[in-house]
Amino acid sequence: MSIVVIGAGQAGLAAGYYLRRAGLDFTILDAQDQPGGAWQHAWPSLRLFSPAQYSSLPGRMMPIPADGGYPTATDTVAYLTDYERRYDLPVIRSTTVHAVRRAPDGLVVETDTGTRQASTVISATGTWRRPFIPHYPGTFAGRQLHAADYRGPEPYAGQRVVIVGGGNSAAQILAELSLVATTTWVTLRPPRLLPDDVDGRALFALAARRTQGGAGISDLGDIVAVPPVREARDRGVLKAEPMFARLTPTGVTWKDGSTLECDTIIWCTGFRPALSHLAPLKLRTRDGLIPTDGTRALGEPRLHLLGYGDWTGPASATLIGAGRTARDMVKQLAN
Repeated sequence: MSIVVIGAGQAGLAAGYYLRRAGLDFTILDAQDQPGGAWQHAWPSLRLFSPAQYSSLPGRMMPIPADGGYPTATDTVAYLTDYERRYDLPVIRSTTVHAVRRAPDGLVVETDTGTRQASTVISATGTWRRPFIPHYPGTFAGRQLHAADYRGPEPYAGQRVVIVGGGNSAAQILAELSLVATTTWVTLRPPRLLPDDVDGRALFALAARRTQGGAGISDLGDIVAVPPVREARDRGVLKAEPMFARLTPTGVTWKDGSTLECDTIIWCTGFRPALSHLAPLKLRTRDGLIPTDGTRALGEPRLHLLGYGDWTGPASATLIGAGRTARDMVKQLAN
């Protein structure tokens, strides 16, 4: 039996790179029709948090964009597509994994194209398929969408748009939309920009320190000041209001009774791990996560989880972090 990797995004490809180097037998199953992972569904102008040379998977540096700056989502899709082909990784596409179950001599992976036996399963499905929108009372008659469904500013030109969330997606969408629409930014707590000289080069080290009990990313700030965000800051756009209390048919209202009318609400409120295919293993705890030792599931040692966030490796949901975590995981598998 071979190793089955579920997901051919950045984490799955990084796993494939190291599995091949280790001489292990493996297959990568991916539900997408095309390469690029979740990046192919992001809005094209979305910027990475760090320059190309610090946003690369193992063995192949991401090309530096023509403007010399931070790569976009479009750049990242092109890079991942080239990476998959360059290393001739065994990706089987348009194959959705529905369930992973225990078997006496391994794990069974059930898909819409058949069943596979696996000695080890590496789950690298990420979070993009599970956008999270918190519940607020009331009903809004206008348009609501998650950042996962945002594609660019054109549909919102001339509108009144409320952007919810204090992270990087919210800041980048705000920076872009504020050029064509009347925007209001609302956050649970005042947003904090990282210093201009702190980006992905430092984030991995900070995440590693956090897992060791030291200072982490949150001690510095929440938002990476990529060029569009810096420009918006200089225009005075990055001013947030407190979180509203409820929705109304025409907008939102705060606890003090003040109201705001709007046409669209964009929720930049994060994602949850896409783990439904692992439900038969009954490993998740009340927080929705699966306890791990590194990447290995504590309740099922034949299962590894890669790329879901710091709980599966420092900064493992980033390009550079996924590569380093995959290296350590495959080293463990090969021993």
